[in-house]
Parts: sequence; structure tokens; C-alpha cells
Amino acid sequence: MKAEQNRMDVVSNNLANVDLTGFKSDTVSFKAFPELLIRRFDDDGLRKIPMGSVDCAPVVGKLGTGVETNEAYTHFSQGSLKPTENDFDVALNGKGFFVVMTPYGERYTRNGTFLLGPESLLVTKEGFPVLGDSGEPIKIKANNFVIDQDGKVMINRRFQDNDERLVSQSENEWEDTIQLDRLRIVDFPRERYLEKQGSSMWKETEDSGPALDLGGAKRPRVLQGYLEAANVNPVSEMVRMIEVNRAYEANQKSVQTHDSLLGRLLNDVMRLQ
Repeated sequence: MKAEQNRMDVVSNNLANVDLTGFKSDTVSFKAFPELLIRRFDDDGLRKIPMGSVDCAPVVGKLGTGVETNEAYTHFSQGSLKPTENDFDVALNGKGFFVVMTPYGERYTRNGTFLLGPESLLVTKEGFPVLGDSGEPIKIKANNFVIDQDGKVMINRRFQDNDERLVSQSENEWEDTIQLDRLRIVDFPRERYLEKQGSSMWKETEDSGPALDLGGAKRPRVLQGYLEAANVNPVSEMVRMIEVNRAYEANQKSVQTHDSLLGRLLNDVMRLQ
């Protein structure tokens, strides 16, 4: 029953985050306790097995002793890509993570819902700066940047120097573009061991291995104006929730039946005494 409770917690969390950009679903795996052998000590009521000779008793079956939760791990399969026509929305089509700087160090995310933060920095919705290949936050101006499929951040040199100069989309003809930086994208040797931090962010662990910068053909395609939806299938998760409920109820009835039979046995023993 405890294992089913853990499974229900994971399914509920998947359903609760079905609308969270870049969310990756979790799955629980179980392992069984060792099985017990059932032996027959009174062979057809005719032959008695002598004391201390249990190995001679014939095996008539096995008795399972239940299961326990082994681990909960994350599926990093690609989520569907949704067009938003927002220049600050960025999605990754392929394996990899954006790198953001937090007060606790670097964190990694697939959530490309970025904003223009204070000091004209590209930040997450929590306010954490997005890092480029230079290792520094990316400083941009609204309507004066584009991101190509390699993650290169291009700006118009004409509007670069004056921080107070606002740019409208209609006046920017992109006649003098330069590369400001490139989005830093990393991956891990064993991504399934990354530790979730909330808001579609992950932290590297000793088991996951260090973050590896992706370059060349290994880099995923970067799509500006798109967001990656959660890879959660609501229908499948609802089916799993029903399965868990039924399994829990079946186990509960088994426990109740066992308690009832044990109570009847104790009552019979008391009457015989």
C-alpha cells in the first residue's frame, strides 16, 4: 500500500504540472521483497518430516512478501512545440538544457519562457539571468535581438550603445547586425540522475555527471517564438491514477480480510481454552 501511495504522489505531480512549460514527467519503479517457499511438512498425512529436516519437505509453492519503491526517475523525452510569436519565448528541439544563474549557482532548464529583466538582461520568469557561451548574462533590448537555430543572439549595431533608446519593431530593418553572444546549452552523461529544483529547473548531482557544453551537430535546434510543452499525456496519467486507486483498494480489502480471519481464529482459540 505504501508503494501505491508513492505511485499516486508521482502521478498527481505529473497531472498538476501538465501546463508547466518544459516539465518532464516522472515514473516510479518498484522492486519485490524476497519470496518465501511454501513446504509441506505432513506429506498426505502419512509421512512425518522429522524435526530439523526442513530441506527434505517438498516445495508446493511460493509466497510473495510485497514490493517497495525502488526509485522515481524522470523521462526526458521531447515535448510538443507550441508557436507563440513572442520574441522572448525560446524552445529546444533536441537534447540539452539552457543554463541560468541563481543565488545557489548554475541551474539547468528546458523552460524557455524568458523575459526582459532589470538592466536589460534576458531572465527567466523567476528573474534568474540566462547565460551565454561567454559565461555572462545576455544583455539585450526589446525589438533589437533575434536568435537563430544555433542559439546565436544577433543585435542591430545601430541601437546597441544607447541603453535609454527604445526600439520599435517597425523601425528596425536589421541592416547592420552583429553577434552579441550565443545561448549556452549543455547536456549530462546521465541526465536521469539530475535533481529537480522546481519550475522546470534541475541541478547536477554526482551521479548525473558534470554539465557538458554542446557544440556542432550535438547542439539542439533553438527555436525563437516557440515553447516546449510538458511531455505529460493527461489521458495516460488519468488511467494510471485509476489503476493505482483500484490496486490500493484491493490491497486494503486484503488487509481487512486477513484481520477478520485472524480475529476469528483468536476467538476460536479462546473458546477452546
